[in-house]
Amino acid sequence: MISENELKGLIEKVIAEMGTNQNSSSASNQQATVSNTASESNTNTVDNLPDDQLKDITAIKMQDYFDMDTCVNKEEYLKYKAKTPARLGIGRAGLRMKTEPLLRYRADHAVAMDAVFSDVSEDFLKEMNLKTYQTLCDNKDVFLTRPDLGRNFSEETLAEMKKDCENNPTVQVYVSDGLSSTAIEANIRDTLPAIINGLKSEGVKVGTPFFVKYGRVAAEDAVAANLNAEVTCVLIGERPGLATGESMSAYMIYKGYPGAPEAKRTVVSNIHKNGTPAAEAGAHIAGVIKKILDAKASGVDLKL
Repeated sequence: MISENELKGLIEKVIAEMGTNQNSSSASNQQATVSNTASESNTNTVDNLPDDQLKDITAIKMQDYFDMDTCVNKEEYLKYKAKTPARLGIGRAGLRMKTEPLLRYRADHAVAMDAVFSDVSEDFLKEMNLKTYQTLCDNKDVFLTRPDLGRNFSEETLAEMKKDCENNPTVQVYVSDGLSSTAIEANIRDTLPAIINGLKSEGVKVGTPFFVKYGRVAAEDAVAANLNAEVTCVLIGERPGLATGESMSAYMIYKGYPGAPEAKRTVVSNIHKNGTPAAEAGAHIAGVIKKILDAKASGVDLKL
């Protein structure tokens, strides 16, 4: 017979084994639940969503974006905010930006980077019938790090330009990528024809328009001297900011020459859809060029 002590020990052993099996089963079930939840979560990640279901955080203009938890006078704040694309009223999460404004900042920064590092497409230049002449810069990196090379051309390029283009024009208008290729493709279709048509309607002789790749503003001095133009105007992409990557400017100079001071230039800037519209800017530039011709002066010497 089994003694009382042996029976007691056997019962304790069976109970202990039953507890171990239950804990193991519970842990296994919990692990399976976690795995299933994780699996379900993975199927709902952003990577698996179609593009048309993703929120476009750039769709709302910064002038209209407002995300302040507390504001004494929201209506008055929005009146001020409507006059600037600055990042006002975007709120904070502790000491950091909120997620959506941060993503918007990164998206706008990416637009600016693309504007600088992309090239004007060959299809666009063919559409506009603009022949390309390249400065002494071999590539975009050289253009960004050596501004001096972006102001000059090789002798061969100057000779080709002189051969291809009309010499001794009253006004020479050309296009250059500058620091924003995006600005060129966004504005030139409307701006360039408006300038040329506006000048021709005044009886002004306009030279052959063309495109300068990797060009700085002062490259117009070499163009002016090479083609012997009375007034030279370059339509060039401006350095993009977080507000826009499509801003273009027109720099004009009367009888430009290599080494001409910046004070000799007249500029019309902020040409883009949220600034001065492209077609309107073209008409205005044509008017400014006519005043330069009449006054025979540009820059600080021109009284507008």
